[in-house]
Amino acid sequence: MVMIRFAALGDSVTSGYGDPMPGGRWRGWAVLLAEALGADLHNLAVSGARIGDVAERQLPVALDLRPTHASVLVGMNDTLRGDFDPVALGYRLTDMVEQLTAGGATVMTARLPDPGRMFGLPGAIARPLGRRMEALNEVLDRIAADHATIHVDLAGSAYHRNNWSVDRLHPSERGHRLLAHRFALAMRDAGHPVPALPGLEATNPEPTVGQRVWWMATQGNRWLLRRSTDLFPTLARMVVDEMRRRPPEITAPEIRNLR
Repeated sequence: MVMIRFAALGDSVTSGYGDPMPGGRWRGWAVLLAEALGADLHNLAVSGARIGDVAERQLPVALDLRPTHASVLVGMNDTLRGDFDPVALGYRLTDMVEQLTAGGATVMTARLPDPGRMFGLPGAIARPLGRRMEALNEVLDRIAADHATIHVDLAGSAYHRNNWSVDRLHPSERGHRLLAHRFALAMRDAGHPVPALPGLEATNPEPTVGQRVWWMATQGNRWLLRRSTDLFPTLARMVVDEMRRRPPEITAPEIRNLR
């Protein structure tokens, strides 16, 4: 039997945030998928990571591990920054996938959900954020097609409230289970052996309405204050651009040239 060595690269979603376990540790979709596959998991994901962070810090470690499987889920943090450039980011993502594939890994990628829709933001903010995410997703779709990755769509039916934790930033246990289940199904459909599909039902108590309100009133506000020096100016500029009806930041032909 071939030993499955799974390297998971990415940000806080892959780290497991939103799926707490006893003792204060995080579990998450990568652990659930690794258990279903009987894989040796090396979770390299770091909270707050951007595409450049993954390329510079996580990828070299992953390549040294010589994984049979690898996941690259990152980009949400990049869409919330003033220097967002989907073409440049696309080249970095392409290089990562190419290097992992050349090393013998089956690579997993995904279309990412729209942060504006997740947060329930006003239209003047949600629309430009949505365009950014669509541009990034077009890049991810092109990479998946060109390099035959195991590619799942998290931008479709993943918006149900129970799939997200109290912060609306990370999947809940149910959301992490859905993510693991989707990847397992996609792997099986592509002809990879999948001994068992991860279960979809949550096993830990879900937050009550009171707990959700308390989180937003305490930790949620502190999170916003910590991020305001970086996030708010970018959002303010995007709102002004939207009001001026500036054209989209990238065109489809530019994305198709990412080869």
